[in-house]
Amino acid sequence: MSGIINRKMATRGISALNMNQFLLGSRVFASRNFSSATKEMTVRDALNSALDEEMSADPKVFIMGEEVGEYQGAYKITKGLLNKYGPQRVLDTPITEAGFTGMGVGAAYHGLKPVIEFMTFNFSMQAIDHIINSAAKSNYMSAGQISVPIVFRGPNGAAAGVGAQHSQCYAAWFGACPGLKVLAPYSSEDARGLLKAAIRDPDPVVFLENELLYGESFPVSAEIEREGKDITITAFSKMVGYALKAAEILAKEGISAEVINLRSIRPLDRSTINASVRKTNRLLTVEEGFPQHGVGAEICASVVEESFEYLDAPVERISGADVPMPYAANLERMAVPQIEDIVRGAKRACYRAAKSVPMAATA
Repeated sequence: MSGIINRKMATRGISALNMNQFLLGSRVFASRNFSSATKEMTVRDALNSALDEEMSADPKVFIMGEEVGEYQGAYKITKGLLNKYGPQRVLDTPITEAGFTGMGVGAAYHGLKPVIEFMTFNFSMQAIDHIINSAAKSNYMSAGQISVPIVFRGPNGAAAGVGAQHSQCYAAWFGACPGLKVLAPYSSEDARGLLKAAIRDPDPVVFLENELLYGESFPVSAEIEREGKDITITAFSKMVGYALKAAEILAKEGISAEVINLRSIRPLDRSTINASVRKTNRLLTVEEGFPQHGVGAEICASVVEESFEYLDAPVERISGADVPMPYAANLERMAVPQIEDIVRGAKRACYRAAKSVPMAATA
């Protein structure tokens, strides 16, 4: 299966990974049952169909988490699966992330394929020891004798009005850990194809969704992307949509922006990013997370190391504010990137006149 990253390739380093092949495989799976170019589905339905198909194809796949069964899922991602597959494969758990995550890792040790749902990835902090020490490191520490085919999935990042303890982006946290693969889908096609690939992967995968995207509809047969020649904009998850809207605004002002949908945080598609920067000669990174040690910082380092001589302007970073998420709606908006922040950042990189960007949305 081209969408699954071979463990032997992973042990040779990120440069050995053919990310284009990985994404192509995901697109194949995403469009397998939906050949019409006009067919659309919500991200919620895309995730549900991916779980349904993988559970149907492999009896080792099961789901575990809070309210995934009788309640049909806190966000209805698991709707209908309990009735179809029964309580042996769709397990409602107590509110104890450390408990059911540890059980899932143990099940993966024995050859099952758990899909662990966190009601929000903020709650995954209760289970961080099992994710990092038990799941991510076991293959290496066992000299390849132990595989841990497990998926940790759920909403990540800011939603709306849920405060600091429910709004953090963990892409950089998990992306910093060897042994994990970290995916962050944007569209329905991303969500469906990448979740299927994640479930089939022999190693642990952290699958970062976005609550505000669950109800959005996308075509499932055409890749979401935008080519340009003046500046490269990288983004993932919900920020891809913001970047695409910003690119439309920039186009009206004569700036042609190329938007890269990262999809995968670890491994990172460095070759595509650097190839784009070598074409556009400018880079703007966008993420919801904190600026320090963020995903954008890693992308900037990669471009400086591999494509510095191609840059015609300093790299621009747009990120969340370096503070816990405020609860007040007006402050919350200032704490996460907005479309206008991306537009202003791109103008700065292109040496176009632009108003100063609020400190809360810059890095």
